Amino acid sequence: MKKDNYKKSIKNTIDLQITALKKLKKNIGNSFNEAVKTIGTCKSKIILLGVGKSQKIAALVSSSLSSCAAESYTLTAEDCVHGDLGSISRKDVLVLFSNSGNTEELKPIISYANRNNIKLIGITSKKNSILYKASDIKILYPECKEAGEGGLVPSTSIIIQESIGSALVIAVMKYKKHGIKLLKKSHPAGSLSKKLLTVNDLMLKEKNKIPFVNENLKMKDALKVLRQKNLGLIIARNSKNYCTGIFSDGDLKRKIQKNKNLYDEQLKKVMTANPIVINQESLAEKALAIMETNRITTLIVNSKKSKHKIVGLISIHDILETNIS
Repeated sequence: MKKDNYKKSIKNTIDLQITALKKLKKNIGNSFNEAVKTIGTCKSKIILLGVGKSQKIAALVSSSLSSCAAESYTLTAEDCVHGDLGSISRKDVLVLFSNSGNTEELKPIISYANRNNIKLIGITSKKNSILYKASDIKILYPECKEAGEGGLVPSTSIIIQESIGSALVIAVMKYKKHGIKLLKKSHPAGSLSKKLLTVNDLMLKEKNKIPFVNENLKMKDALKVLRQKNLGLIIARNSKNYCTGIFSDGDLKRKIQKNKNLYDEQLKKVMTANPIVINQESLAEKALAIMETNRITTLIVNSKKSKHKIVGLISIHDILETNIS
């Protein structure tokens, strides 16, 4: 008996979806920028709606927005026509997903938004639809062929809607600039929380523990600080307290063999100038990648306000202890 093989079917579905996404990529217009700014500057709520499969996309996008970028929730069309339209105010932004743009259940919602001067973002594939014509911001995506016999099951269009929705979330996070912080607050546990740990979360930041020394110090005195702080390096600063270099245990082992007068040298003459630094708001994952690439075990950390101001140290052990890899 011949075994069923559906590899051809899945490949065909994926090919249709890839083709549709390529068309979408070519046709993104300025309306997307308008939508991002409108959502990003909204002082009230973002309400997302759809019907059927589009409602599930709306709910997914709403959840993502709430967790990382903007206060958001979703309503169903049924809820709206039974009283929940009253929960949408003029200060809110309404986002409607509809492939056809002519779904009957959405018509009273569109009408309510227009009558009450509520900002409406319409996401649809039909330029001649009610949704497209009535929207303040019109995101039109290319019409696409659905997979399967007769093209009856939303398969390609749903991928496009999800792509636009997730792209909106990412772009709004970028626009608001503090999306990562909000995402971290709303995901306090699990692997995602670890991925969102910043350098600032893990670094040594107590000023009295950071091994600062003046760059003009003689090495015999600088090495006392190196031994006392026991962090494997010292940070050289100039008269403006700007970091000018570092000197590590490894440097000492290498240079003591070549320079018998090392202890009498000034630190600035033997240190490693222009060391690698990382910003305190960078993700810890990025710090780990920098250390692995450069084969070092510690990074000095600069302030989010000034690249010259050193505010801490982060070691590879600090990161690995959190099980980030």
